[in-house]
Amino acid sequence: MRRVLGFLGWPVVCGILLALLLLQMAPDWLGLRSTRAAHEPVSYAEAVSSAAPAVVNLYTTRLVSRPLHPLLEDPLFQRFFAGNLPRQQRMEASLGSAVIMNKQGYLLTNNHVVSGAEQIIVALQDGRETTAQLIGKDPETDLAVLKIDLDDLPVIHPAPNDNRQIGDIALAIGNPFGVGQTVTMGIISATGRNQLGLNTYEDFIQTDAAINPGNSGGALIDAKGQLIGINTATLSGSGGARGIGFAIPLGLAREVMQAIIQHGAVIRGWLGVDVQPLPAELSQSFALNGTTGILIVSVHPGGPAQQAGLQAGDVILSINGQPTAIPHNAMSLVARTRPGEKITIELLRGKQKLMQTVEVSRRQPETDNTGNQ
Repeated sequence: MRRVLGFLGWPVVCGILLALLLLQMAPDWLGLRSTRAAHEPVSYAEAVSSAAPAVVNLYTTRLVSRPLHPLLEDPLFQRFFAGNLPRQQRMEASLGSAVIMNKQGYLLTNNHVVSGAEQIIVALQDGRETTAQLIGKDPETDLAVLKIDLDDLPVIHPAPNDNRQIGDIALAIGNPFGVGQTVTMGIISATGRNQLGLNTYEDFIQTDAAINPGNSGGALIDAKGQLIGINTATLSGSGGARGIGFAIPLGLAREVMQAIIQHGAVIRGWLGVDVQPLPAELSQSFALNGTTGILIVSVHPGGPAQQAGLQAGDVILSINGQPTAIPHNAMSLVARTRPGEKITIELLRGKQKLMQTVEVSRRQPETDNTGNQ
């Protein structure tokens, strides 16, 4: 009996090992699918093919100072033709990228991409080129709206909400360094980034998908090919990508686009104060006991806050009943208030709580700095 078991044992063991190997290496042979393969996409080609046609390259044209031929630089030719030598007109290096938002031909890009451009050329993925009209720009969010007149435009599909989570897949599409349309992949590293000194109003999606010069104004999409943001900047002293790039979230970008299309500019409310987070030592001295607030550092002379009696050193506890803990969020609430409307501010002055009503006025971007709200 022992001899029979010994004779059959090795084939049984080898059969079990072979079955385990097949389960690991070739589950499809056994009619099974790997759990990993069922949950992890092996390619983002479908997402990219859906979004990429709606991401365009932007160029500008200008007359270069170089003559058509080096011989024409000779002083004799210059004197003979009295400086009326023919000049060469050519396409300048790529300025950046833009995203086609709708069939009407409205495009979103960055303000710094088109700032100072005399003529903007839009190059589509299908080979078509056309000039774009600058509808308006908003330097405070670094956004600009362009318009082109072409038929059968590819349009980006927007994500249904702004509920991005850290760890979500993100793909950046643009034209880095003018090499042609390029896709880079990463994850969302953070949301709601602000106080970076890049824009006046900041609410960035941070991603480690490489964003290089030329990517600005391009699309940040999710794994389904839906637009979640407009790529705008990378944080690097050398200008190269180091895994920290920033995109303006779709919700903010769409708000700015709609305001520019309707009014030619973004109309924002203005309170006329400089604010900062409440230092811990002041919070203790005020005996706030966990209550949050922001500190008024200075009050703009003649502004709405001064006219309503607000003072430097006051602590804003809430605006229209909403607690204020982060200066960026509080001032964004003020900015979204239409000029002429009134807001109710709960203040702490010393140890006394006050309720003040302030009529918001219109913010003037050309005179206000990034700290004045």
